[in-house]
Amino acid sequence: MMRRRTFLAAAAGLPFMGHGGRAQTSPSEAPVAPGVPTGAVPDAVPPALPKLPPDFLWGASTSCYQIEGAVKADGRTDSIWDVFCRQPGKIADGTNGDVACDHYNRYRDDIDLLAQGNFRAYRFSTAWPRILPQGTGAVNTAGLDFYDRLVDRLLEKGIEPFACLYHWDLPQALQQRGGWHNRDIAGWFADYAEVTVGRLGDRVKRWAMLNEPSVHAIFGHAFGNHAPGLTGWPSYVKAQHHQNLAQGTAIAALRARRNDLQLGTVFSLQPVAPATDKPEDAAAARRVDAAWNTINLDPLFKGYYPEVYAADFETVTQGDDLERIKVPVDFLGVNYYGPGYLVNAPGSVLADATWGALPPGMPVTALGWPVDPSGLVRVLARLRDSYGNPSVFVTENGACYDDPPVTEGRVSDPQRVAYLRDHLFACRQAIDQGCALRGYLVWSLLDNFEWAEGFRRRFGVVHVDFTTLVRTPKDSYRFLAEVMKPA
Repeated sequence: MMRRRTFLAAAAGLPFMGHGGRAQTSPSEAPVAPGVPTGAVPDAVPPALPKLPPDFLWGASTSCYQIEGAVKADGRTDSIWDVFCRQPGKIADGTNGDVACDHYNRYRDDIDLLAQGNFRAYRFSTAWPRILPQGTGAVNTAGLDFYDRLVDRLLEKGIEPFACLYHWDLPQALQQRGGWHNRDIAGWFADYAEVTVGRLGDRVKRWAMLNEPSVHAIFGHAFGNHAPGLTGWPSYVKAQHHQNLAQGTAIAALRARRNDLQLGTVFSLQPVAPATDKPEDAAAARRVDAAWNTINLDPLFKGYYPEVYAADFETVTQGDDLERIKVPVDFLGVNYYGPGYLVNAPGSVLADATWGALPPGMPVTALGWPVDPSGLVRVLARLRDSYGNPSVFVTENGACYDDPPVTEGRVSDPQRVAYLRDHLFACRQAIDQGCALRGYLVWSLLDNFEWAEGFRRRFGVVHVDFTTLVRTPKDSYRFLAEVMKPA
């Protein structure tokens, strides 16, 4: 799933959009069309608030390593990100998630922010090394106790808990046993899922298995600029396949246990197009589309890998693997940030392709990512037309901008407001076109530890002072509160 970069060699310089832990590139590194202002606000901003169905699920998303902190508390052991952050030069600002937003100790205040902002759902991830410190075996009751408290507080405030079982923080103990290169991890993950759901499933009814498996496989196992820092195409293939296998194995195990859960998973999806009208660039875009999008969608919904990569995945596929991966899901989470534009690049591990210039005039975020709400409509329409129109939640959508300092208790972020407003109008358009879109969860509730970028980048609708940990709602938070206000 080769996220931007020329797979190995050119792992620096291309802006990739993926979830709350995206590919990290600075604005100066990103390919931006001449004259395009960073974070430009579109001229034609719709004046009205988007009107969405009354049962539309509104919410916010976070991930455990990015916000929880308390990495040594109550029996938690190292994850691969704890170990990765200790390696010199791996994190742009030299920071780590040891404290992050201290959500582990401040979760009550953060849930109050959700309630005050009219959020109806909260997508959080559970930390595997908190719950099973060795990855398998003995359960750490204290770790589960934290999620008990979190869930109960959410329900007290009338907020639906929406849990994700894996957001990239593999226990280091399992990495030492091969991690996602070891096909036994499908069983390890299913056991972890059963333990966690066994404790929380009486109250948490919506469960995502994985967050962005392709992103984790590419950046963590091919480029090496995310944990666990592995490199190479064969490394990627194993990590991608075994995540797919774990996803299907866990869903089957949970379904065998109980029938009152909504089970799904989360993919980062983006439309890709050639950056020029050259036939070779069109072919490059098709290859990257297969690597980025259908490498996840085809096995889950159709039971096979994209033809262009089928031979690569045959090297790691055994027995009935594809049948185990192709399981019914109750929903699909879609993380959307923007489109990609490709050019042919022979010799690049990334599908012999790399990223080209953006269309003239396309606005970008502070990370150089293109801003194009119509791409979300195209992603959802593709799911409608090619994958059976599954029930979909936009589980991440948001933008990084260089916010001004807090002034008199306020953070003005008009670019983010415009970004969110335009993408919500895109949601309305997709629904009107028959897409089975059921909800929208913004990335992210809080400014947080942004993976290899450290604390340099801000996606939150709530500002966090990383020295004092004081939270200040931004104008984007107030905008969403108005959109989500009960009728």
